[in-house]
Amino acid sequence: MTNAPKRLTPEEAADRLAIRELIDAYAHHADFREPEQQYGLYAEGGRTLVYLGSTDVEPQVLTTAEEHLAGFDALSQYAATTHLNGQSIIRLDGDSATAESYCLAHHLLEGGEGRTLIVMAIRYEDVLTRTPEGWRFAERRLVITWTDSRPSQP
Repeated sequence: MTNAPKRLTPEEAADRLAIRELIDAYAHHADFREPEQQYGLYAEGGRTLVYLGSTDVEPQVLTTAEEHLAGFDALSQYAATTHLNGQSIIRLDGDSATAESYCLAHHLLEGGEGRTLIVMAIRYEDVLTRTPEGWRFAERRLVITWTDSRPSQP
């Protein structure tokens, strides 16, 4: 009995790599506070749904450029962030795809009470579309599954 992975065509491999690079670019632009570039990763009409803990609750929904830019700008409250992307599952279907990926996002908050490190476990559930510019997010569900907050020393 063998459970060998399916052989990918060169086109499938290229699409998977391009989608993974899209996912990684989102984290990169977040950490470098580049909201315009982050929003540029979305297809026209793309939206983001933010869930705090469960997809059973009403999400915060970002649909317009202004809403996305304001949402991305919320990271400015932190002295630094680091988003570490982990495993992802990508399913291709022609010019559409879905992806599920995991991220540990570290947020360093500095204030009058000292430094605090906030770690968020995030699961992204993406619907992607191929555009003339390449793969883009049609919908990004950002599910914060847990957080941990603790004092931090420099």
